Amino acid sequence: MTHRYFGTDGVRGLVGRSPMTVDFALRLASAAARVLAPAGGRVLIGKDTRLSGYMFESALEAGFVAAGVDAMLIGPLPTPGIAYMTQRLGCRFGVVISASHNRYHDNGIKFFDAAGSKLSDEVERRIEDLIDEPVVTQSSQSLGRATRIDESRQQYQDFCSSSLPKGMDLSGFKLVIDCANGAGYKVAPRVLADLGADLVPIGCSPNGRNINDACGSTAPELLQLTVPGVRAHVGLALDGDGDRVVMVDELGRIVDGDQILFILATARRAAGELRGPVVGTVMSNLGLELALAERGINFVRSAVGDRYVLAALNESGGMLGGETSGHILCLDKTTTGDGLISALQVLAVMKTSGAGLAELAAPMSKYPQVMLNVKVERRFDPSIDAAVRDATQRVERRFEGRGRVVLRASGTEPVIRVMVEGHDAALVKRGAAEIAGAVEKAARDR
Repeated sequence: MTHRYFGTDGVRGLVGRSPMTVDFALRLASAAARVLAPAGGRVLIGKDTRLSGYMFESALEAGFVAAGVDAMLIGPLPTPGIAYMTQRLGCRFGVVISASHNRYHDNGIKFFDAAGSKLSDEVERRIEDLIDEPVVTQSSQSLGRATRIDESRQQYQDFCSSSLPKGMDLSGFKLVIDCANGAGYKVAPRVLADLGADLVPIGCSPNGRNINDACGSTAPELLQLTVPGVRAHVGLALDGDGDRVVMVDELGRIVDGDQILFILATARRAAGELRGPVVGTVMSNLGLELALAERGINFVRSAVGDRYVLAALNESGGMLGGETSGHILCLDKTTTGDGLISALQVLAVMKTSGAGLAELAAPMSKYPQVMLNVKVERRFDPSIDAAVRDATQRVERRFEGRGRVVLRASGTEPVIRVMVEGHDAALVKRGAAEIAGAVEKAARDR
């Protein structure tokens, strides 16, 4: 279903440019209130640390209150924390002001329903149908109220801690935590420290502009240097809104979402706790699929996006899925992707087994993979261009059945993603450059 404003993860864009304007946020709030809380009720509003979050928070608050909905403002909190607290506080829906892993120039607005789940395409379409209508203002006696509930963050912290096996703590672990100067900068270090870890925090000093700036899951180079430098057992890197995590082993090497899935799936299988197939995406490394197959674990692929991973898990009865980027779904622990809870599950495996992160990740061999992002003025389907199709087919023939090509328009950025994977690193690199060149030309010619 094609949307005018909603992408794969809410509405997102450059601050000050449509749709990320104050006027749009006000109209979006009014439309969402009419669809999600037509008889009133409460909405929870959270955000990350971007400077523009203040103005969007105020605009959403005004739109909700004018429509007769009580607005509860919790301040900076990871996206999964908003999902959990929306349910916990009995709200009709929740809102997160964040552009996730993007830099501070961007921002976004995304929604959860009363159950802490992302909205369906149909509900998003109903909201879009009302956005261009005038903002609703109820009579004075029917207006909503706004309250700040920052202290409620403790409930989410307790929930994260409870995802560890009963009686387990993190004493004996030295951890480096990188919060991307984002939404997790308060709660993540507090949870880990309260559980007894010896903690070295980085990326925990937001100033409104440094979110995801040379830190966090999309830029873990500092974490890679810090972990072996301070002789830590492991490093954790969240993204700006805290729903993703990548890890760094004791040698300073990245452990990405595919490897995290492998570690969790094999541990749950060994404990007799794994239910259903593991779900990845079309971008998941072929090495994950093969490593799981060797251990008798079924693996299925969905479209890119955590909502599609979740849909595949629900359809198949699975409990564990995720993306290479570190967006992991542990449905036996929570309802949505949560970087901190995912990291805690890996730490629990390390604690139980006595093995280091490098040892746990070693049995999965990753196929060489190159991802190139081709910037475009407007997103388009690259597969409809004849020259792009020809380039793709040439590259695929060279792999002789031992490689893959995936082309997709990003749902969160104005880029076309070109992913090439195969047994031969040189073929992969050359093929990715060839296809990216064809996509660039197709974009110029449009």
